[in-house]
Amino acid sequence: MMETPAAASCTHRPLLCLLLLAALCLRPGDLNPIGVLMEVAHLSRIEDILPIVGLGLYTVNAVYGDTIVMPCSQGVPNDLMFGKWKYETANNSPVFIAFRSTTKKQVQYDDIAEYKGRLSLSENYTLSIKNARISDERRFVCMLVTEDNVYEEPTVVKVFKQPSQPEIIHPANFLETEKLKMLGECIARESYPDGNITWYKNGNILQPVEGVVVMTLQKVVNPSTGLFTTTSSLQYMPTKKDANAQFACKVTYYGPSGQEEISSEPVVFDVQYPTAKVTIKVLSQRNTIKEGDNITLKCSGNGNPPPQEFLFYIPGEPEGIRSSDTYIMTDVRRNATGEYKCSLIDGSMEDSTTITVHYLDLSLTPSGEVTKQIGEDLPVSCTISSSRNATVFWIKDNTRMQTSPSFSSLQYKDAGNYICETTLQEVEGLKKRKTLTLIVQGKPQIRMTKKTGSNKSKTIICHVEGFPKPAVQWTTTGSGSIINQTEETNYIHGSFSSKIVISPEENVTLTCIAENQLERTVTSMNVSAISIPEYDEPNGYDNSEKVNDQAKLIVGIVVGLLLAALVAGGIYWVYVKKSKTPSKHVNKDLGNIEENKKLEENNHKPEA
Repeated sequence: MMETPAAASCTHRPLLCLLLLAALCLRPGDLNPIGVLMEVAHLSRIEDILPIVGLGLYTVNAVYGDTIVMPCSQGVPNDLMFGKWKYETANNSPVFIAFRSTTKKQVQYDDIAEYKGRLSLSENYTLSIKNARISDERRFVCMLVTEDNVYEEPTVVKVFKQPSQPEIIHPANFLETEKLKMLGECIARESYPDGNITWYKNGNILQPVEGVVVMTLQKVVNPSTGLFTTTSSLQYMPTKKDANAQFACKVTYYGPSGQEEISSEPVVFDVQYPTAKVTIKVLSQRNTIKEGDNITLKCSGNGNPPPQEFLFYIPGEPEGIRSSDTYIMTDVRRNATGEYKCSLIDGSMEDSTTITVHYLDLSLTPSGEVTKQIGEDLPVSCTISSSRNATVFWIKDNTRMQTSPSFSSLQYKDAGNYICETTLQEVEGLKKRKTLTLIVQGKPQIRMTKKTGSNKSKTIICHVEGFPKPAVQWTTTGSGSIINQTEETNYIHGSFSSKIVISPEENVTLTCIAENQLERTVTSMNVSAISIPEYDEPNGYDNSEKVNDQAKLIVGIVVGLLLAALVAGGIYWVYVKKSKTPSKHVNKDLGNIEENKKLEENNHKPEA
């Protein structure tokens, strides 16, 4: 098709055609043909008149609600007459929205409702759109008109809206094993473009599994804003392992800088499952149980929720006792030993445990306070009865004995407080003890000894045994200086001693008197003042035979001297009798006989 001469003329001289068009549009009274020319250019498709030069395609990413900034070009031509902005509709129809002249320095905005009050065109023809909307996501074109050309720079606007943090709504109160149940819905509101939702369990992606993991995705667009709300529902069949599992969802969306993600807060669901096992336990502060303790039995099931009631079976009771998860027995005895059971109310499951109540009995014969006479026998028996092997030991006067006491012939040293004690090592706090207080009585027994000092003083010691403790008195016959009287040692095991120190001027007799509630005992000792060698006598009972031998030796020497004197006297008497008549010597013989009798009496008394 051939173009007309007029069309050809406009093609080669576009400015001339534009002026002719402006002249045709000139109204009477218009004095500014240039202004009319600008108006014609604003109202007409100038690109149909002038050749169009493309400057390239730009993309502007904008955030929903922010200001969209679209620069027109890298530079403004020197011969620029005016510039225009337009956008293209879905059917590629242009809609002009802004116009700026280089001569008038003014901006005209077209009456487009959705852009009213939102546009701003700068001197370098950069267009700004406030409060970016989803509807602003379209193709905008900047037109720069010179005398010879029309330059167009298209800009594609992309609007992005980050969704709100996803949240799990309508969560299930609990989940049940072996049942597919709605766990909840994950919702991400007001995003653009639409996002995608992924479910996670313990940080791992949940993949759909038929009959076990079922997900349904739904996206809804708000007609007034164009924003998407994405919802994903999750149906889930849990296992026991999911009891403490954390479920979360994550929305994936596109923003100005690319793909991004936002996660929800994790949610933990109560997973319910039936009881598969019953367990009975003994609650005790110790590992072992003894008589007098309290026992608490606790029964539990591994289901969720756990059973609240059980049947407890006690030894000797044919029927179960219905109770909560605990059963308490107080002050148990040894007959509580046995097997204990607990079961579910329906009896479908049960568990058992064996309880041993430890005991320890002790019998001491005799016990308490026992009084015996010295030399008597006393059989003692300490017997035990226990749930396990026990250890028995004896204590006398707070000292542990190496062997058990045996009293075949009681001595004063056997008297004291005896304790028979037994313990069960395996059972804390289980021990028994009984006491025997043995009193050994005896009448006083006395033994006297002597020691000679360097200054011719003599110490006479009276060794006394007896219980109750005898009281000691001293008496003396003859003359002598008594330096110290009745100095006593400690009373130990029924024995003590009393001593005096004397310097006799002549032979004296010392008497030791010991008396208690049973009897009064008296023993005397002659103390010689003669200047003959004497042997000291030790204190100990073990040396009593040696002391007696020394005493016998001294007595023997004295008796020998006396016998020698008697022999000499006899010879002399015979001699006198022959030389004198009998009548004259009767009195003398009688006198000698009396002297001999006195001498014999003195010889039969012990001397030291």
